[in-house]
Amino acid sequence: MSLVSVQNVSHLYVGTDYAVTWALRAVDLELSKGTLTCIVGPSGCGKTTLLQLIAGFVEPTFGEVRLNSEPIRGPGPDRSVVFQEYALFAWMTARQNVEFGLRAAGMPKAERHKRSNELLAIMKLEAAADKYPHELSGGMRQRVAVARGLAIRPAVLLMDEPFAAVDAITRMTLQGELLRLWRELGLSILFITHNVDEAVYLSNQVVVMSAHPGTVKEIVSIDFPHPRDRGSAIFAKWYARISSSMDESERAAQELGAA
Repeated sequence: MSLVSVQNVSHLYVGTDYAVTWALRAVDLELSKGTLTCIVGPSGCGKTTLLQLIAGFVEPTFGEVRLNSEPIRGPGPDRSVVFQEYALFAWMTARQNVEFGLRAAGMPKAERHKRSNELLAIMKLEAAADKYPHELSGGMRQRVAVARGLAIRPAVLLMDEPFAAVDAITRMTLQGELLRLWRELGLSILFITHNVDEAVYLSNQVVVMSAHPGTVKEIVSIDFPHPRDRGSAIFAKWYARISSSMDESERAAQELGAA
């Protein structure tokens, strides 16, 4: 049984001039429990819209999105979202940010502290627990955001280009930490990225999307065990495979834009 099922989903936006734009058209996607799936594709192909549909922030115009066989009708504690911009509360410490969802859910203080202590330790942030976001590096802020997303123990963690705002070295460190969490905690993750290297390094499967309107071009299963060596021939093979599919999608998007 699929954890997340996207069934023949289409979504349109109506502009202020009443012009209709199809963000997604007839998308089908199945995500299994315990997998790390990356979505790649050209700008404007509906990657973020698809994530928002699964998060319950928007509803599909046509089709249905299900979680554990139940239709998604809105946001819920079974889904957490980590955004590109850290979206931390500036007036809260790292610990308070991690505990935010737990406090909103009415969890007693002692239990909140216990869980936040566990997550801060997992994310190697114990020393930063009482610091405010402006006192933390970009990588530390993003680790706080991930810890906050995990605090409510979601069925699926949704990540919208979460490492795009940090430098290359920090990005590689965060990728390694995400893989460690995925393995240790048995997470189910949907991860949006523009970076083919990142998709190949992280995921079990890569969903390549085409634009205008957004559709699933292909789904590539990567049978390459972790940890993955970026310098290996097999990594280069998968990189070339995904890049080729991405290039086709980019060319199609450019041709449509020029038409």
